[in-house]
Amino acid sequence: MTATDDVVDALVRTTFEVAGVLTRIGGEHDLSLTQLRVLGILRDRRARITELAAYLGLDKSTMSGLIDRAQRRGLLTRGKNPEDGRVVEVFITPAGLELAERVGDDIRRALAPATGRLDPEQLDRLVNLLNVVSARSSRAHDAAEPTAEC
Repeated sequence: MTATDDVVDALVRTTFEVAGVLTRIGGEHDLSLTQLRVLGILRDRRARITELAAYLGLDKSTMSGLIDRAQRRGLLTRGKNPEDGRVVEVFITPAGLELAERVGDDIRRALAPATGRLDPEQLDRLVNLLNVVSARSSRAHDAAEPTAEC
């Protein structure tokens, strides 16, 4: 196996482990993995349904259905863009934010055995390397892309 194969294998194993944690914790809060991702994305921003759909790889009608279900639960709502009243955006409600924070706490606790094995320098290095792998720089991540989910 090459070094690249080792990296791919490690990324896939880690993705499976983290996705399993997210799926389990989402289920404990009656959220699908996609709903969990939407809450994470909208924690600190407003977005158009088409933007969310594109980022999540869903079609607009599927995304609209997800938003409708979250809206019925009081987690998300729709409203006009403050700068362009013709544009409708989706944003998180206080109840949705509270749930996202609880889920985030649960995720941190569930991943603590893995992250707790790393010292602060290793944690910083891991974050930087994962940002490179996911093609995000700190500036681009803050300005244009959704935040880490929950």
